[in-house]
Amino acid sequence: MAENPMLKFVKVPKLMPKKREASDRTHDFGEIYAEFSESKAAEQASRCSQCGVPYCQTHCPLHNNIPDWLRLTAEGRLREAYEMSQATNTFPEICGRICPQDRLCEGNCVIEQSGHETVTIGSVEKHITDTAWAEGWVQPIKPAAVRGESVGIIGAGPGGLAAADMLRRAGVQVTVYDRYDRAGGLLTYGIPGFKLEKDVVMQRVAQLEEGGIEIVTNCNVGVDMSFEEIRNKHDAVIIATGVYKSRDLAGPGSGADGIVKAIDYLTTSNRHGFGDNVPKFDDGSLNAAGKRVVVIGGGDTAMDCVRTAIRQGATSVKCLYRRDKANMPGSLRETQNAEEEGVEFVWLTAPNGFVGNPVTGVNVQKMRLGLPDATGRQSPELIDGADYVEPADLVIKALGFEPEDLPQLWGVEGLEVTRWGTVRADFETGQTQLPGVYAVGDIVRGASLVVWAIRDGRDCAAAILAQFDEANSIAAE
Repeated sequence: MAENPMLKFVKVPKLMPKKREASDRTHDFGEIYAEFSESKAAEQASRCSQCGVPYCQTHCPLHNNIPDWLRLTAEGRLREAYEMSQATNTFPEICGRICPQDRLCEGNCVIEQSGHETVTIGSVEKHITDTAWAEGWVQPIKPAAVRGESVGIIGAGPGGLAAADMLRRAGVQVTVYDRYDRAGGLLTYGIPGFKLEKDVVMQRVAQLEEGGIEIVTNCNVGVDMSFEEIRNKHDAVIIATGVYKSRDLAGPGSGADGIVKAIDYLTTSNRHGFGDNVPKFDDGSLNAAGKRVVVIGGGDTAMDCVRTAIRQGATSVKCLYRRDKANMPGSLRETQNAEEEGVEFVWLTAPNGFVGNPVTGVNVQKMRLGLPDATGRQSPELIDGADYVEPADLVIKALGFEPEDLPQLWGVEGLEVTRWGTVRADFETGQTQLPGVYAVGDIVRGASLVVWAIRDGRDCAAAILAQFDEANSIAAE
């Protein structure tokens, strides 16, 4: 068989990550990637082998046409590259920054699999879309025709806004209701600004509003407005609330001052970044400056917390996780970033109580990994007599999130939920058991990735449009 010249690559030696000095640890995303220029983007894009089976594309939840927009980027045709990326992704400038590419597209790149370092797809995507915004290629939504149907969306996070974008482009009247004072959901208040600059989120929100999408903030459904009011006002309703109920940790002393939830800590930090008046940041309750910080958990939220604490000037930051590094649920890239920035990971440890009020330490029990559980992961087991106290002035619980009890909160009969509390809905269309009511994103999947919420929102919008068209066709007969 003839050798394929496209599979000839120059081997690039892997470099060990350089530990950042303390003065470097406050770098934000823009500073770190400022050197990713047009020539660098073209250089990376040209490394794509244009393979016959684009695993990068098939492992992307949105099935973005990655090889083609990489080729366009390599040829310097950035506007066409942007238009192609925008065709399948509502928020490419956001996914380019926060998607765990190491687990998705980049991790499945054939060049990476052959040991020649992956094409940095996320950085190229970020460059394409940042260029599009700078050059004015991103235009307000302009529907070709205005439709009479109206859709209400509860939740202005990535799933809800993705659905709103597609529906509005089709001419549907769209109103989004959100409990917070700014749209964006976790993009605005959950993800730190050093990973996702907030002006990037706000410019996209402004673009949606300019296109005719009405966003009603400070609207807590069940309090300020009932679910039935929203349902009666619109032809269809999409529930896109996400999951915000924090998993808790019991044990002696768990109610002490200085033990906080990750969502409260991250929201406070982001509000401070917006310039809001945040008393709990100013009085130190939710500020890591000058403190010994212990974060409990091993997911991406835990990584957001430890890296935020470093930037706030904590004297030390430790992350406790009951399994080892190989079994962490979070992104390996995020863990590596945290290690480079000075975070100490204490593996195979589990808290079983807290000392002091305000908290002065965490009672820690050492663990070992036993036999695999039903998921295939090794179950942690306690080691008798191997406990100690980990000193701490601020303890952040980052144990994941669960859905709120929406039927009870909203007083809705017939809205079915699963045994995990998520809304029961069709995974392809988002349709629930209630006529005209849909659900998308984490409130259906459980805590998941932003890119999956975008996918769900787009799929749901397509299903609603198909239902509207079918109803109009029947009415015309």
